[in-house]
Amino acid sequence: MRERIIVFGDVIDDVVVVPHGEIRDDTDTVSSIRLLPGGSAANTASWLGSLAREVDFVGCVGTADVERHGLLLRAASATPHLSAHAELPTGTIVVIAQGERRTMLTERGANAVLDPAAVTERMLASATLLHLTGHVLRNSAGVDGVRSLIDRARQAGVTVSIDPGSAGFIHDYGPSRFLDALEGADLLFPSRDEGTVLTGLVEPRLIAARLGEMFATVILTLGADGVVAIHGGDVTVHPATPVTTIDPTGAGDAFTAGFLDDWLRYHDVSSAVRNGAQLAARAVRTMGGRPDFSL
Repeated sequence: MRERIIVFGDVIDDVVVVPHGEIRDDTDTVSSIRLLPGGSAANTASWLGSLAREVDFVGCVGTADVERHGLLLRAASATPHLSAHAELPTGTIVVIAQGERRTMLTERGANAVLDPAAVTERMLASATLLHLTGHVLRNSAGVDGVRSLIDRARQAGVTVSIDPGSAGFIHDYGPSRFLDALEGADLLFPSRDEGTVLTGLVEPRLIAARLGEMFATVILTLGADGVVAIHGGDVTVHPATPVTTIDPTGAGDAFTAGFLDDWLRYHDVSSAVRNGAQLAARAVRTMGGRPDFSL
């Protein structure tokens, strides 16, 4: 029986900054600053591993960081398959977190050369699901490489899920081009902002319905306003549970991991949303995008 999940995409060194007040120009602002492992795909793989899921993470880092990032992924019970690049650095993001809002300054580094061929036929043969982030469309393999990966997964009987990545990236890439590139995926996990860019719509139910014309299951996350889901043509609304937010980094990745873990067991949207929300609530209570095993 197939049990493994493959996660393909970005692995990042996050510099997470939480200011202790309003940021002041040209002078000091007292802040909490941490250097933490991140990357949406690697975060999702780590959260899945923390749930005792068998997960393979496929990514690319600078040569000097292969061992370090491999150890970090294994600490979360994810199996790393990391390519090394001798010239490009490991991707880095400076995350400035202010409540539920973030500003992100990004250098993709070695992520840009991650090759979809690194997901082998042997991996696919033992997998039940392939999860990837939309950012991989910017990799050197381009649309053809991503399309080939999705097609190979579907031919192998593997479910495909997509995290779009970010509203800014979708806007720059082109919404129609983005959707065409990801045709054939089974599940889509857009945020409200990403859904608006993808559809040109604002009302969450309308966003979900429009995207539901292209994907069998759409899980539109709305932060403190909960989730709107569409599956089998049925739209459901799921309210959020209030939670104190220290750093929202990785909350969406944790939600996706919790949803997928439950979905693959029961295929019940309400149950999967609850499981995802519980994991996301855990994620926002700590700095960084990965599980804090001290909690």
